[in-house]
Amino acid sequence: MKRNLIITLLLFLSLPLLSQNFLKKKKYKLPNELPEVSGLYVASPDSLWWHNDGGHPAELFLTNSRGELLWRGTVPGAANRDWEDLTADDKGNFYIGDFGNNNNQRKDLAIYIYRPASGQLDSIRFQYPDQQEFPPEPERQNFDMEGFFWFQDSLHLFSKNQMSKGNYYTKHYVLPAAPGVCEAVLRDSLYLKKRVTTAAAISPDGRSVALLAYRFKLFLGFIPITPADIFVLTDFSGTDFFEGNLKRRKGVRCILPTQYEALDYIDPDSVWIASEGNILYKQKMKKRRLKIRRGKTLP
Repeated sequence: MKRNLIITLLLFLSLPLLSQNFLKKKKYKLPNELPEVSGLYVASPDSLWWHNDGGHPAELFLTNSRGELLWRGTVPGAANRDWEDLTADDKGNFYIGDFGNNNNQRKDLAIYIYRPASGQLDSIRFQYPDQQEFPPEPERQNFDMEGFFWFQDSLHLFSKNQMSKGNYYTKHYVLPAAPGVCEAVLRDSLYLKKRVTTAAAISPDGRSVALLAYRFKLFLGFIPITPADIFVLTDFSGTDFFEGNLKRRKGVRCILPTQYEALDYIDPDSVWIASEGNILYKQKMKKRRLKIRRGKTLP
């Protein structure tokens, strides 16, 4: 009897701790329907929109904040040649970046503008002002694109350099968020040592920008791993994001090679990031606190 009383008391005392651990859970499995998750837009804390990478159907997926599938639907009239990121404007229009360009050969770069309320689909067809060769020499192959976001009636794109042959610069391009054919404007570039950019997002208050970037290396000299980090820019003026203060936040470390290619803000100080799945690794979404200190130069 005394033993049972002690066990009951211990369970009672541990309830607050168990509750805190549950509430602080930071990672969830994503549905089987998202094996190559590549784009993420957080519409609200419990409404997350996703899409798969190139080669999959032209579909959008809605989950809650625990990764449970709520809805799946086709984007009528669209094709998923190489979808890489997803964003939305303040009117609820989706922008789907069909601009993946691993080999730097594409001349049909596109961003779909999808209006869910009406089902209307438009597109932006564009090119880069500094690309003259398709493809250029390996050391100049910096025309792949995997991250972008909408901000102040414009789309801000961030290039992914070649992992082994590039110079690790991410370029910032700008496009008008309106249907048509145009040339992107090159604004600036940022050096991220040994890392390539795979996703981008701007905070709900517009005061910080996050870039998700990973590197490839061999653990113990023979085990391939792809650690990912989040680079946060703050204290910039207007849309000169790369002129702001830069801080690197730890993303993920694991002994299983996978690619983290999706990122968006939950609130001004935290983000979701997500990885593709593979034979050894189930696709997952993970929450990361950014611990931003605005107004101070950061390392």
